[in-house]
Formats: sequence, C-alpha cells, structure tokens
Amino acid sequence: MSTKKDNFTAKDKKFMKLALDLARARKGLTGDNPSVGCVIVKKGEIISIGQTGYGGRPHAEHNAISNCFEDPKDSKMYITLEPCNHYGKTPPCTKNIIKNQIREVYYPIEDIDLKVKGKSSLILENSNIKAKKGLLKKEALNLYNSYYINRKKKLPYVIGKIALSKNKIIYSDTTKRITNEMSDKLTHYLRFKSDGILITSKTLNIDNPKLNCRLEGYTKLSPKRIILDKNLKINLKSYIVKSIKNKNTIIFYNSNNKTKKNFLTKKGAILIKQSTHGHKNFDLKIILKKLYMKGIKNLLVEGGDQLTKSFLQKVMFNEFYMFKSSKNLLKGNKYVNFTSLDILNTKYNRHKINFKLATDRITIYKN
Repeated sequence: MSTKKDNFTAKDKKFMKLALDLARARKGLTGDNPSVGCVIVKKGEIISIGQTGYGGRPHAEHNAISNCFEDPKDSKMYITLEPCNHYGKTPPCTKNIIKNQIREVYYPIEDIDLKVKGKSSLILENSNIKAKKGLLKKEALNLYNSYYINRKKKLPYVIGKIALSKNKIIYSDTTKRITNEMSDKLTHYLRFKSDGILITSKTLNIDNPKLNCRLEGYTKLSPKRIILDKNLKINLKSYIVKSIKNKNTIIFYNSNNKTKKNFLTKKGAILIKQSTHGHKNFDLKIILKKLYMKGIKNLLVEGGDQLTKSFLQKVMFNEFYMFKSSKNLLKGNKYVNFTSLDILNTKYNRHKINFKLATDRITIYKN
C-alpha cells in the first residue's frame, strides 16, 4: 500500500532502509567514491545485497548483481544513490543493470557528480526500465552530506572531538583518563571512519598519543596522522615519530631546522612547508584544501583547547562530539580548561543530539 504523499509502499521503504544501512556501514571506507548500498528484490523477496567495495570498487550494483542467488531478470533494485552511467575505472552500472534486465530501479537522490547527475533515469527508461527517484530522500541527503561537501567545496568533512570532566578540564597532570571505556570505543570508531586525524605538535609532545584505531580487528584501518608543527618542535622520541611508515604521517611546518627535516624525511614522513602569511598560526582553510588534495575526505580533529577554538570560531567543524565525564578532575600542577563552550553553544546550537554512554554524556553538534 502506498501513501498519497510519495507513492512509495511500506515495502519499498523497508528495502531502501536496508540499502541505506548497508551504505552507512561502509561510509568513510570507500576512498574517493561514495559508499552505496544496494538491495535486489524479486517477487517481494530479497535475492541479493551489495555495498561499495573497500577503497571504492567494485560498485554496490555490481556486487549485488554478482551476489544474486537467482536470475535478477524482472527484479527491482533499490540503490542509495543514482547509479553511475559513464566509463571510468569501471564500466557504467546502468549498463550492468540493463544487461541483467532488471525491471525497476529505485534511488533517493541524484549524484552530485556532473558526469552522472540526472542522466541515469533517461538511460534506463530508454531501455524500458522504470527509474523512480525520491524514496527516503531526506535520509539519503543526511547520509551523503559529507560526500556533497567533498565534491562541492573540495574540502574534507571535518569532525571535532573533545573530552572534558564535569568541572570542564580537558587536561590535568593528575590523570590521563577522563572518559569511560565506552566513550573510548566511540572515539576509536570515529578514528576508524576517518582518513586522517589532526593534532598540533604541542598536544603530541604533552600526551605522546598513538592516534590509531584500537578496535579489535581494525588497527590496519587507522587514519593518517597529521601534525601542525610550525616550528618543528615535534619530539623525535615520541610514539608518532617512532611509528612512521608507509607515508602514514603528514607534518605541516614553516621552519629551517634542517636536522629535523632530514630526520623526519628519512623516517618516511610527508613534510609540507606552509607559510603562515605573516600570521601567528597556519591558515586552517589552506591546510584543509591541501589535505583534500592528499586524499583526506574525512578528517577527525582531536586537538587541544586552542586548535579546537580556532576551528569553532571559524565554524569549520561539520560535526563536533563533546564527551563529558560525570567526574570532577583535580587540577594538579598543570591543567587546561575547555574555554569554547560559549562559542560551541552560540555557533553550533541549531542541531544538537544528546545521549549517554554509561556515566558519560555525549553531545553531538552539527553545523
């Protein structure tokens, strides 16, 4: 039964929800290509599912057709994004759909890629395949928000994260742990879904972090480590420096320290000399543009108070996660307060989600 509002049945929505779940599961792991989910249905029953492959290939439609346990002729296909219709590194998905004589194709939204946008329905309908768009459009737009930002602005989708105690301390020399183990797992999940993780050399030298994903089985999918280090103050005995390999570390600098430059280059770090253009710090917009050109589509910022404040003031976070412990921290000899709550609540207050992980409260702000 369909509703008058959108002409899609409850079953159509159920199958598209499954396709969207498949796409969400692989989001952030498909390189330059968007993560797409695909469900193939025949006589009301699912005969196959598919997702975009790791790194972006094969496409979801190809995988779903290949996975079919019966002939997909006269079936319905539910895809989370308009299928591609041009030759690139793979043949067009529309060609594969036509070849396998799929009867109807449902997708929520058009691709933003101008090589694809709006052309697939015409190609399919010229082969007597019904193409219906608009199914769960709102959910799909939310899913592909980061992809749209990548393609439109040529910038990474930026997520910020900070952990603070009940009394708003983000660092104290009295303790290393602020939040609980469940919050830590969410942090590692965010790392797993990111191409790069950004901090300053100041944070590196104080915390000596690993910046990797420590969810069991996913360590190899850790993001690239990106360090802002204007004066090359990075501690050469730090974990990050010792674990440089396979170009997994990018350092932005503006220093003539040849000894450190040579050492880091020999270790295998990617060094990018960046002017401050007469300012105290790097222009973060330029940093983001250069990271996008280096293949960083999803960036996690785990900086200290000052770097976080700089991103917040310029409204450069697309999402921001605030992990708040239920415990107060002792201030000790050295401590840092989080000083950007007012900025956060002023500039990011339109879309806010609150939930609890055991005793910690998580607030997600969306720009």
